[in-house]
This record gives sequence, structure tokens and C-alpha cells, in this order.
Amino acid sequence: MALTSCKNTKALLPNVSGKAGEIIVVIDKGDWEGNLGTKVRELLACDCPYLAQKEPLYTLVNVPPGSFGDLFKVHRNIVYFNLGSQADSGILYRRDVWAAPQCLVQVNARDAESAAEIFDADGKTIVSFIEQAERDRVIRNSIRYEEREIAPKVAEVFGGSPHFPMGYKLKKLTEDFAWIADEKQFTMQGIFVYKYPAKQDAGELTVERIVAKRNEVLKDNVPGMFENTWMTTGSYMLPQIEFLRFRGREFAQVRGLWEVENDYMGGPFVSQSFYSPDGSEVIVAEAFVYAPKYDKRQYLRQVESIIYSWEWNGSAE
Repeated sequence: MALTSCKNTKALLPNVSGKAGEIIVVIDKGDWEGNLGTKVRELLACDCPYLAQKEPLYTLVNVPPGSFGDLFKVHRNIVYFNLGSQADSGILYRRDVWAAPQCLVQVNARDAESAAEIFDADGKTIVSFIEQAERDRVIRNSIRYEEREIAPKVAEVFGGSPHFPMGYKLKKLTEDFAWIADEKQFTMQGIFVYKYPAKQDAGELTVERIVAKRNEVLKDNVPGMFENTWMTTGSYMLPQIEFLRFRGREFAQVRGLWEVENDYMGGPFVSQSFYSPDGSEVIVAEAFVYAPKYDKRQYLRQVESIIYSWEWNGSAE
């Protein structure tokens, strides 16, 4: 009965409000303008990595505790500072408190100085928690509103596939390369999936080898608009690599900028390189954005989340 009651209560929660990439920060105006607010902005409104123009990681909206009513409680992302609390000092990570799917970071502390120390010390976890909430919303919608004909075709070649939401079209599919994109008048959100034989040596998944193979594959498969042009990796900022694990899949994630050789097109990309289940091949799922007229943070976050939805054949979500 208790389990049934819990499920029913969650089902009755309203849908979240607010824009993607936006966070409500519940804190007194004085603290927002002081050291605590500075710490919050340094963490959550720092420059989003690997974009050609400066954009904040998140858009922050300050709401004083006295104004934090029902209108704001249903926001998708909330960072709530509970100062002067009698509760144990620390951070609570909570989901679906006043709405769904909601992300709430609650900081309990005696005063603003203590809260700043707690917040600063747990910064990486805070960002990861909010990033995961944003990503899960995209994945959920990708599955709910899926272009169901694409993933089976991709999975037949690569043994697995992301989930592609409505609007995406299969532009190219060969025995080792796929190009799927949502193209509009002034924007493109694209995904590449490709594979190549694994060498199984220590240098396989280094940023140098990944980028070199990327350039080779894209030169063969992604021509530009004019003769003797093709997509490649930009040299304006050196690509960055990190090794991650997500839902049982381990991969090397590379962020960087792409450009078109002998042309002026470009934008950000994120790639994930990982081994096939039998270890014989390296598979790459890559997200990229072309949006010269617009800010790119949300376009990239959306399409990046799609490659996180990767599923192997026969696996369950």
C-alpha cells in the first residue's frame, strides 16, 4: 500500500516549468550579492566549455526565500539555501519534490559563510547532478517522441544506437558510418556514428588517436558545400578528453570545435569512443551543432544528451 501511495503521489505532481538550462537560486538578496552568490556564479554560471563564443554553463535566476512560492517551486532546477537551519549541515540531492521531473539541490548551513564552504567543496557533484537531470529530460523525450525507424537501421550496422527524437532524419548510412541530423533553416543538430577495427593497445583511446581517426573518417564521409571542402577538427582550441562511465558503458569523451577545411563553417562537437561488446571494434558516437545565428549551449546540450541514450541490441532502458 505504501509503494502504491508513493507512485500515485509522484504521478500527481505537475510538470516542471522554466527554460532548459535555467536554475532558480533561492537565497537572500544580500547573500546573492556577497561571497556566497559569487561562489554560486563561479560554479554554475562559468563559461560553458568549448563554445566559440562565451555563454554561461547555466542561466541563474535569484529568488529571495520570501518570494519562493508555488510559481517557483515547480521549476525544473532549484538550488535552495537553507541558512540558519537546525538540520545537519550539508547538501541534500533530491528529485521530484514539487514537480516532475525536478532537480533540487538543498544546502543546509548555519550561515552564509558555512554555506559557501559546503557549496564550494561539493561543486563537482552539484554540477554533475544538475547536468544529469537536464540530460535525463532530453533522453526521456527522445524515447517518448522517437523517430522509430532510425535506431533499428543504425543498430543493425553498429550493434546499438541512440534514440533519435522526432525531426531527425537519416542522411547517410554505410557499412561503417551513419549521419543523422535535425536540419532547420538556420541550424543543424547532427550525430555521427562510425566504427573501425580496434588495435587493443594502450594508446588506442588517446585524444591524439581519436582526433586523427575522426579527421580521416569525416574527410571521407562529410563533404562541405564546395569542391575540396570537408569537415575536420578545429585547431583554435585543442580538444579535451575525459574518461567516463554511464549506465554500464565506459567511454572516452572528447570535446572540441569542428570546422570545414577551406571554408568558414564551424561549431562545437562532443564525441564518445568505446569498444564493441566483443572488443574487436572502436565505436564512436558524436554530436555536433551548427547554429551561426544563435547561442549554441542548449543546442549542444540537447544533441549531446541523445548520444548518452545509447543502447546495445537486446538491452533494456
